[in-house]
Amino acid sequence: MPLSEQEFVELIKRNETNRRLLDVLPAMELPQGTLTAGCLFQTVWNLKSGNQPDRAIRDYDVFYFDSSDLSWEAEDAVIRKARHLLGDLADKVEIRNQARVHLWYPQKFGVPCPPLTRVEDGIDRFLIACTLLGVSLGTGAVYAPNGFRDMWNGVLRINPNNAQTGPFLRKCRDYQARWSWLSVADDVGNTVRGVTDT
Repeated sequence: MPLSEQEFVELIKRNETNRRLLDVLPAMELPQGTLTAGCLFQTVWNLKSGNQPDRAIRDYDVFYFDSSDLSWEAEDAVIRKARHLLGDLADKVEIRNQARVHLWYPQKFGVPCPPLTRVEDGIDRFLIACTLLGVSLGTGAVYAPNGFRDMWNGVLRINPNNAQTGPFLRKCRDYQARWSWLSVADDVGNTVRGVTDT
């Protein structure tokens, strides 16, 4: 049986940091505020591995979307407000306005990024298909366009919406170093256990 949405939420809330962020950050009223990325699926992978829920999770990503002010200063004001609200926990949290991504993405990653129109557009650009996941800070609604099967089974497939082979493989190697049971699907859908340079 694949993981259900309710089971997914129950699992990610076993990570105390996820739970605190989902409890505290709604007070900021971030437009389209969403907890996303590694803190969600990596919590599940940890629990499946018999590890503590927060083991080897490097940061906690929060996306929001505000096109009314695309300046770094406006985004930084949000980050500082979150720091005040979260205290020491803020050091683990990375908050990004998805309306600004196209302004810095090409310089950081060397490839263009079209202007995004909503938080989900940013999630849809994650390199690995099974990691397209988010939980709304406002409503608790789950965004999971690819479902939970591959994430639960640890199958890493390249995201056709952002097919960058080199960065995809590097991310897969990083994940497999932390969760060795993960497998990588090749271009025709077969799964292979390890990833090597090509």
